[in-house]
Amino acid sequence: MPMARPPVLPGPRPDWLKIRIPAPEVVAEVEGLIRAQRLVTVCEEARCPNLHECWGIHRTATFMLMGEVCTRHCGFCNVGKGSPGDLDPQEPQRVAEAVAALGLKFAVVTSVNRDDLADGGSAHFAGTIHWIRSLSPGCGVEVLIPDFRGDEAALLRVLKARPDVLNHNVETVPRLYRRVRPDADYHQSQDLLRRAADWRDMQAPSLRVKSGIMVGLGETPDEVLELMADWRKSRVDIATLGQYLPPSERHLPLDRFVAPAEFDMYREKGLEMGFQRVESAPLVRSSYHAGEGFGG
Repeated sequence: MPMARPPVLPGPRPDWLKIRIPAPEVVAEVEGLIRAQRLVTVCEEARCPNLHECWGIHRTATFMLMGEVCTRHCGFCNVGKGSPGDLDPQEPQRVAEAVAALGLKFAVVTSVNRDDLADGGSAHFAGTIHWIRSLSPGCGVEVLIPDFRGDEAALLRVLKARPDVLNHNVETVPRLYRRVRPDADYHQSQDLLRRAADWRDMQAPSLRVKSGIMVGLGETPDEVLELMADWRKSRVDIATLGQYLPPSERHLPLDRFVAPAEFDMYREKGLEMGFQRVESAPLVRSSYHAGEGFGG
């Protein structure tokens, strides 16, 4: 298979997007454990720019459940698309064993979209949470879930497993949904977040509801602020905003590099709106520094 050509960017990458690569020996240790456990990480699949920091300094990784093939066709995502294989019933246990071996205090678990499954993979998420709780009782757990096609029972199944953070990304502003997330619906995603907040208010006051977007796809600052206001209407607690970087020229093109001052503005406005935490910076990704504030 030929290697993908690098994406075409609007000018050279600015200094604020240049990445230092720390602790290669620890990166190799984490990578070796992931390979030994036959696990998949979104860090690699999505070509996350923070991989070396998270693996090399924080000794953490975002585990991706249910294979490497997604049933959806988002234009920004580097994960493979097509028909996924069967679920591995041992995967939840293996993820928990890796979390224990790394000695993590906070674990992040996500997945590909599995629209081919009746429950969207929600039972697999719940099983992974239970296994992590069993093998690492003091470890916090964040789940970054798909929309489950609006299935309330699937969402409830994950919530009843008691994650510490329920994360679902809306990814972009409503106007760009058809181009960026053609198989998803903005209002369905906001409804999921609202339902999670309803559950939190009634059943689990310590739960935090979280969502994130990428900027640089053609949205305007006013549209971002309107989306953040929608988040607050859904009673989202934690917001993440980061710079979109196309994985290859086959993916959606980058419209612009967003300056750090604009990210600072989003953070300040978000805190004024009432978010408990706003992670807003060029290299922020959904699970970046996810464990900060855990237990607080």
